[in-house]
Amino acid sequence: MDIKSGSPTRVVSARAEQDDRIFEQSLRPRCLDEFVGQPIVKERLSIFLQAARERGEPLDHVLLYGPPGLGKTTLAHILSHELGVGIRVTSGPAIERAGDMVAILTSLGPREVLFIDEIHRLNRKAEETLYPAVEDFLFDWVSGKGPTARSNRIRLHPFTLVGATTRAGLLTSPLRDRFGIIVHLDFYGPEDLATIVTRNAGLLAVETDEDAAWEVARRSRGTPRVANRLLRRLRDYAQVRADGKLTISVARDGLGLLEVDEAGLDRVDQDLLRAIIHKYGGGPVGLETLAAAVGEEPDTIEEVYEPYLLQAGFLQRTLRGRMVTPLAYRHLGIPLPTTQPRLFEEA
Repeated sequence: MDIKSGSPTRVVSARAEQDDRIFEQSLRPRCLDEFVGQPIVKERLSIFLQAARERGEPLDHVLLYGPPGLGKTTLAHILSHELGVGIRVTSGPAIERAGDMVAILTSLGPREVLFIDEIHRLNRKAEETLYPAVEDFLFDWVSGKGPTARSNRIRLHPFTLVGATTRAGLLTSPLRDRFGIIVHLDFYGPEDLATIVTRNAGLLAVETDEDAAWEVARRSRGTPRVANRLLRRLRDYAQVRADGKLTISVARDGLGLLEVDEAGLDRVDQDLLRAIIHKYGGGPVGLETLAAAVGEEPDTIEEVYEPYLLQAGFLQRTLRGRMVTPLAYRHLGIPLPTTQPRLFEEA
């Protein structure tokens, strides 16, 4: 949570995200066979896992990258479960000094998994400490100063580093090159999301129609975390306003109350698009300017909202800034301008 920003929206978003993570833990699949979607990723990981188990070696280091909410943390826990070892969980911002990294590395057991979320935000000194550890399972340090200085070495237990990031481009080349397995997670199709909604509704003891599950899925922005969040709120809505059963009509009414439209856009998504259209003539507009116009943090727009708007074709990122597309005008019911800007420039 970015307390320095002082943004109420940012604080609420951080709390909501924490609640979502706790909720997801209760629904999280434990093994690769239970993980829905990402079939190519699952096939590759199953091969690497089986080979590591048969050789009795730690799995090679894994980098998971992609937009938020697609299952990076879930996959990290699945890897540890499939390997039959423990997992240590931390995040890049939490490791402030090299000494913090050393303490974590020296506490790892044989073949354990070290999961670092937001690994692109690692402190540079801590990151440099990680290099020999992931390559040779060694840690070197110098004690003393001047003529009395001595070089010391600790041999670590072999382990698997699993890093997760939404900003793979911010990783330094030395760190990225030390991952032997690089996995990109993409947005989910509605079929897989409907399967996830149906499965999790069963775990929550919510009777759900197939059509209702599909309605939730297609408004979930291609993201399991969003699908789980909507299911959580619709469970409340069905309990209070209906007979506890999630039907297609109940789902539509509840999603309307939540201000989630047919394309899965919520109020913030629509505010972003409308701001570009009404305040900046459809764009281009810079990220910082856009963030100030809608009262959101630039990082939140870039990491949370933009990926889906880009993937769905409502937004385009160009060299001169963000621009909306004709599809966004049509979706919002806003007439296209008579003299249109160049809506399809190359980034």
